[in-house]
Amino acid sequence: PQGHISKGLPQGNLAYGLNKGYKTQTYKQAPRQSRKKGALNKRVKFVRDVVRDVSGFAPYERRGIELLRIGADKRALKFVKRRLGTHSRGKRKREELSAVIQGQRKKAAQAKAAAAAEE
Repeated sequence: PQGHISKGLPQGNLAYGLNKGYKTQTYKQAPRQSRKKGALNKRVKFVRDVVRDVSGFAPYERRGIELLRIGADKRALKFVKRRLGTHSRGKRKREELSAVIQGQRKKAAQAKAAAAAEE
C-alpha cells in the first residue's frame, strides 16, 4: 500500500512516514558556560574556610546553632528563614549550621580519644 515503507528498504531520506527527512548525525553539545556559575572550586572553598575561621559566625547564625543544639529544628528553620528571606535559603543555612555542629562534635570526640590515648 502507498505511504508505507517495506521492510527491505533502508529507512531515512524519505518524504513521508515516521522516519521522514534527511538523515543527520547527532552530536554532543558542550555544556554552556553559564551552567558552571556558582560551582565550588578548591581555592574558593579555602578562602571561605579562612574567612569563617577569622570572622566566626554572625549573631543570627549563633542563635540558629543554639536552637539546633536544643533540638528545635523547625524553630531554627523559621528563624533563619526570617533572616535570609526565602524558604530554600533557610533550609540551606540550617543544613550548613547542623553540619558545623556535627563537625564540632566530631572534633571534640577526636580530642577526647587523643587524650585517652595519651594516658
